[in-house]
Amino acid sequence: MHGLHLTADLRDCPVARAPMTEPDALRRLCVDAVHAAGLQPVAELFHRFAPAPGVRAGAPVGITGVVLLAESHLAVHTWPEIGGVTLDVYVCNLGGDNSARAHALLEALLAAFAPGRVERHALERGREGSS
Repeated sequence: MHGLHLTADLRDCPVARAPMTEPDALRRLCVDAVHAAGLQPVAELFHRFAPAPGVRAGAPVGITGVVLLAESHLAVHTWPEIGGVTLDVYVCNLGGDNSARAHALLEALLAAFAPGRVERHALERGREGSS
């Protein structure tokens, strides 16, 4: 179960970019980036949220998208109302090291959202002998 878990919190993302508010655009971005990174999608779900009570009609609302991978998963959450996005890429490395693919996927998504600020984290998971 050894793997690499990458996360990124994006701030100051341009809200006018379609993947921030359009589920189909976010889906295309994610699936294309998964394929370009050499990973294998096996299922997906993308959901646009309803506006919160009291929010003006037509205001941008966020999306949650998940692509299940043969290697593990990609999750994306957008908050257009604050110009934020969170990215979560996890790949298992059983049978081969997918770390470079995980990094390539994350970099493609970062480029697409063009954030003003990014906070990244990387965690090696399930390594034998670690505590």
